[in-house]
Amino acid sequence: MSVDQGKSTGADYYGPANITLAIFLVSVLGLFLEMLLIRWISTEIRIFAYLQNTILVVCFLGLGIGCFTSKKPVALRKLLLIPLFFLILLIAIPQTKEVLGNISQMLSNLGDLVIWHSVIVSNLWEALFYLIAGLLLTFLLMVLIVDIFIPLGRLLGRLIDAHPQTIWAYSVNVAGSLIGTWLFVLLSVLHQPPVIWLIVMAFFLFFFLEWGNKGKIDFALLLGIIIFSWLASQENSLEILWSPYQKLVLKESSCQKKEAGKFNLTVNNTNYQALLDLSEKNVKSHPNKFSSEMMGLSQYDIPLILHPRPQSFLVVGAGSGNDAAAGIRHNIKKITAVEIDPAIISLGRRYHPEKPYDSPTVQVVNDDARSFFATCQGKYDVISFGLLDSHTTTAMTNARLDHYVYTRESLERAKSLLAPGGIIVLSFEAQKPFIADRMASILSEVFQEYPLCFCIPYSNYGWGGVIFIAGDLITVRKQIDNNKRFAALIEKWQNTKPVPLTYTTKVTTDDWPYIYLQTPTIPILYYLLAGMMFLLLIRCGKYFSLKQLFSEWRLSHWHFFFLGAAFLLLEVQNISKAAVALGNTWEVNAVIVSGVLVMILVANFLAAIFPKLPLKVTYVALILSCLTLYFLDLSRFAFLPYFSKVVVVGGLTTLPIVFSGIVFIRSFAVVVGKDTALGANLIGALVGAMLQSVTFITGIKALLLFVAGLYFLSMLTQPPTLLKQPFPKGEPTPQIT
Repeated sequence: MSVDQGKSTGADYYGPANITLAIFLVSVLGLFLEMLLIRWISTEIRIFAYLQNTILVVCFLGLGIGCFTSKKPVALRKLLLIPLFFLILLIAIPQTKEVLGNISQMLSNLGDLVIWHSVIVSNLWEALFYLIAGLLLTFLLMVLIVDIFIPLGRLLGRLIDAHPQTIWAYSVNVAGSLIGTWLFVLLSVLHQPPVIWLIVMAFFLFFFLEWGNKGKIDFALLLGIIIFSWLASQENSLEILWSPYQKLVLKESSCQKKEAGKFNLTVNNTNYQALLDLSEKNVKSHPNKFSSEMMGLSQYDIPLILHPRPQSFLVVGAGSGNDAAAGIRHNIKKITAVEIDPAIISLGRRYHPEKPYDSPTVQVVNDDARSFFATCQGKYDVISFGLLDSHTTTAMTNARLDHYVYTRESLERAKSLLAPGGIIVLSFEAQKPFIADRMASILSEVFQEYPLCFCIPYSNYGWGGVIFIAGDLITVRKQIDNNKRFAALIEKWQNTKPVPLTYTTKVTTDDWPYIYLQTPTIPILYYLLAGMMFLLLIRCGKYFSLKQLFSEWRLSHWHFFFLGAAFLLLEVQNISKAAVALGNTWEVNAVIVSGVLVMILVANFLAAIFPKLPLKVTYVALILSCLTLYFLDLSRFAFLPYFSKVVVVGGLTTLPIVFSGIVFIRSFAVVVGKDTALGANLIGALVGAMLQSVTFITGIKALLLFVAGLYFLSMLTQPPTLLKQPFPKGEPTPQIT
């Protein structure tokens, strides 16, 4: 059977003649571009680093609207190239980049979402101006992103609707998404910058552009996109690295700005670490920079001073090596430095003035702190938590990368790694009083006594922060009393900047790990973003004439809508639960997302092999598997060997995907209008992504109850006509024209 391009895919389609190949290419392109924008926009425009799933939601909206309007012109130039060119131009121009980067400060006046470098103004009108300006700029960015994905949705909707083999077409779509995921992961592993990402995107987009005179403008826009993406990444710095997690910029410290250390490291355009030379020789040779009062008593030295004979020292959140350097200065025989970001380790090796990572006494471990706790078999005299703050969330959840490090369960595991007489020292930049109170409350619950606490000010010895000490406090107090200079310094700090502690703040747990929320509530900013999403939907409805389509929304659309919402929530919940057992690394996130896509392929295979499998039985298995995961504590598998742990945890968390995949493909194969069915599914995924905020109130586990409920609604809304349709088999294979 040949494929007639004029009738099957539209006169304005310029992609490959082979529909199967075209579905694969547009699927790779769509997923790759989605990950590209999530990563880059959240880096340069920091409000999306805190609300990263907002970009994910907007991408789903664009793809969904594209599928709904797949019969309209694809309009790659108007709806993809021009908005993408304009978006990158805004990031490339320093003035507009700075304005967009300050959106987070504009919206920080709401006060209920902790944002670095918040700017709180007392004047009501000024605060209102900043709020409106921040929301308008955010809305502008959302409009650009949603338009970018509409042509890709139109291409995908047309191609799948035109393909004579539904199971094969959808399987190719999923396989393309899997390749797109790992292609971006590979570039992240190789620390490639955005200009390389855009070149790869351009390669896949070439297959769908019109060639000839009319296509010259498209190629000029693509060239401009690549050039401006290169310009956007240029900064006056020693080195710029795009790690698997974040953008790292290393600069020499400025004397005019009175920055501590020889080098300063920023993460996503925010000050993050100073690479300090606190060797005795350097400190004594610069008495104008280093006060004699704090000599040998920096925040990095303190954990080792508080123990009488420390022989083993564990640092989680080791960064570029300041803590490890202190261990070397104190002649610690065994130092373990755990850091999640391989690029930060690399910078520490090459630029830290004391070269701590070159020492044979230092073992550098590239891992998530929580994952290391689960597998570590050693004991330590001193465990130090560095200034862990990821400044960012993952692309799929509301939890920042460091949230699970500071839960009650995590600190209980850290306590179990202490040698007799050992201590834990936790440093944290508590931007609000409730954060310090939360840390103290968790430690008091875990150790059954109030921790010692004081605030170290910023100086050339370090950026300071609130220090909490727990463990063998009797010995700790003796160490302080025996060091009169240290005791006097602590007393001075406590008098100068006391840390008020009430021990009443809700503690964080693996089920509710949100350090930066005072209470289980949805922040006001999330409600405002939901309102903007509604306005964006109205705008798209009018601009793309969606009124008639939505007025013809049928029962089958609701069926696919609920399947999409449940699927996205299940994927989010999988990543959150897997992070507890496997760690919150980029590898874990990529493996879980890939596992979900692989399970969809497995479901498609099973649906083809067992076409008469009763859907009611599948639904029962689906809902029961969700409820089983609700009661199952995956952290109990954290002590298994890593490969076994990945197989067990990955298999359990993705098991419901097999059953839901069977339900989806059975319905999708026989529905009339596969483009609008897919659009309804993507709109449902959008709603599922927005429902993530419910976990702020209910906790991570309760998300599974929402998933089970949504799947139940999809069962109720499955039209009887779909159930009566024979499942297609033995479909002819499309020929290559």
